[in-house]
Amino acid sequence: MHLLVVEDDKDTADFICNGLLQSGHLVDTASDGRDGLYMATTGNFDLVILDRMLPVVDGLTIVRTLRASGNKVPILILSALGEIDHRVDGLKAGADDYLVKPFAFSEMEARVDALCRRTSPDGPETLLCLGDLEMNLITRGVSRGGSSIDLQPREFRLLEYLMRHADQVITRTMLLEHVWDYHFDPQTNVIDVHVSRLRGKIDKGFAYPLLHTVRGAGYRLSKEQD
Repeated sequence: MHLLVVEDDKDTADFICNGLLQSGHLVDTASDGRDGLYMATTGNFDLVILDRMLPVVDGLTIVRTLRASGNKVPILILSALGEIDHRVDGLKAGADDYLVKPFAFSEMEARVDALCRRTSPDGPETLLCLGDLEMNLITRGVSRGGSSIDLQPREFRLLEYLMRHADQVITRTMLLEHVWDYHFDPQTNVIDVHVSRLRGKIDKGFAYPLLHTVRGAGYRLSKEQD
């Protein structure tokens, strides 16, 4: 699933994001309410995890703004404000669930899964397809032309990100931030190695390549040939 975490406390954000990444999710982050609102409005997320007390724009304002615009993305509020009135205010503003800090990651993850099952009429997106390449987000199975492809966890996250952004040029910075959760360039060839391995698994032996290198820019997953 593609999740947005809006949290201004770096330690808390890192704790949440690392756990979600290890569980196989794609995670985008924002550290203030203005950026969080913009990303939630313009992005395509399965769920938003939202701190209530945020700089610039507070969490409840974000919830009310999204709901007023017709955005029905599931929202889980995280907050140190745990009194009944606080929780009621959050739910009345339009949030789908409210979790009080501090919390156990296992409980937060269970709530995330439950929200995605409950609040989306058709359920969260479970199958990604590009040509004859298919990725099942539930079984974590990948196949091309009916042939099963065995991917390591990081390769799976890399391919999922590329498939969710098919036909777009994806830069190294985007991959570092969204697949590796690095907000700096470690100056290693880790991306090149993983892309090379992934290309060998999804393209080798098939009629045409899907994973393309865009010189000086990054990579692109597409049925269109360069």
